[in-house]
Amino acid sequence: MRAVVQRVKTARVEIGGEVVGTINSGLLVFLGVGVEDDIEDADYLASKIVHLRIFSDEDDKMNQSVLEKGGQILVVSQFTLWGDCRKGRRPSFVKAAEPTVANELYMTFISILQEKGVQVAQGRFQEMMDVHLINDGPVTILLDSKKNF
Repeated sequence: MRAVVQRVKTARVEIGGEVVGTINSGLLVFLGVGVEDDIEDADYLASKIVHLRIFSDEDDKMNQSVLEKGGQILVVSQFTLWGDCRKGRRPSFVKAAEPTVANELYMTFISILQEKGVQVAQGRFQEMMDVHLINDGPVTILLDSKKNF
């Protein structure tokens, strides 16, 4: 499972002009599910993300998590995180999980975040979405549950 995590001042997802998910200060998480991923990957990434110390403390050092700051998380499914561009110019998505499995793990990931006490908003799986955000920093972290990077 792969995630692009961005610290944001605000973020929202729109589909056809309708806002389907919105947060204030917190994290925007683009989540990609791979063919080898399972519930352990979802649990690992959710735990890692809620405890990432990427928010400033009283000394202006990145030393607090989204939990400690009382922030929110917006999760957006993004299978293109599994795009492999090493050959040619068109990405190959053969390592992205098929939609039924990916959606199940996407929803599991969201449930795990909620169980950890974070307010979570989400996009819609397999929809074309307009994602609006105001980066805070910017701070962007790449995570992979298999620890490939």
